[in-house]
Amino acid sequence: MMAAALQTPARLIDRLPALRGRLTENHDLAKVTWFRVGGPAEVLFKPEDEADLAALLAGKPSDVPVTVLGVGSNLLVRDGGVPGVVVRLGRAFAEISVDGTLLTVGAGALDANVAQAARDAGLGGLEFLCGVPGTIGGALRMNAGAYGREIADVLVSATVIDGQGTLRTLAPDDMDLSYRHCGLPSDWVFTSALLSGTPDESVQITRRMDDIRTQREDSQPIRSRTGGSTFANPEGQKAWALIDAAGCRGLTRGGAQVSEKHCNFLINTGTATAADLEDLGEEVRRRVLDTSGVDLRWEIRRIGVRMGEQA
Repeated sequence: MMAAALQTPARLIDRLPALRGRLTENHDLAKVTWFRVGGPAEVLFKPEDEADLAALLAGKPSDVPVTVLGVGSNLLVRDGGVPGVVVRLGRAFAEISVDGTLLTVGAGALDANVAQAARDAGLGGLEFLCGVPGTIGGALRMNAGAYGREIADVLVSATVIDGQGTLRTLAPDDMDLSYRHCGLPSDWVFTSALLSGTPDESVQITRRMDDIRTQREDSQPIRSRTGGSTFANPEGQKAWALIDAAGCRGLTRGGAQVSEKHCNFLINTGTATAADLEDLGEEVRRRVLDTSGVDLRWEIRRIGVRMGEQA
């Protein structure tokens, strides 16, 4: 009897349902993250529209994980890459429209563009978004905020596709929003949001946006390869002050460094790996815990597997 032929494991891309958007195998994610580190996506998917995204979530095998990627501003992709499907929302999810005091914004729209659209429509209250790097989808996922406001303060409703591919519209109370937290399942994908502004003079809105940009430029290492605020502020305290008090300002690990300018920021000085950055962050957490008793919580989202680990 002839020996049974060895079976070659099926490629993930061949196990996915028929989709209209673009599928790419082993896509280099380091090029699309602000840290400029990390391994590839097993498959990167850019859906054509909401229906195309829903088809993926409804039709993919249950063992295939899905990870959503915005512009990679507050994200650390580990060196071993991201197994499963990484979804990146494109132009079809970046539209912004204004009706009265309400803005309908796609999850792929840049936060800064939403702030500018609100200003152009004479709507205040969304200026803080010009100081939040990333997209509206990411802002919803972590209830992002800055300069005294957060997305929950301006959110009327959000549209999301759940893990079974069903489109849902949720009120803020449905989303378990708190400081830098959203309680929805990780496999639910935001597609748009309805935000509310307050009528105001565009010149006043512009002045407030300019102030935010100036504060950000003066206090943060925004010209460096960084990932935004590394740790969430503990209640009643500032993460940067705890880090500074623990002697971590300027601390290095490989090519990673705690910023001298703002020590709640990690920097890729040019040669860092994702492991350097994550290990440095964990060392900061250990020193802060030892000196203050505070267990810092990562604000930067870390995805994928470390080099040499199995998914």
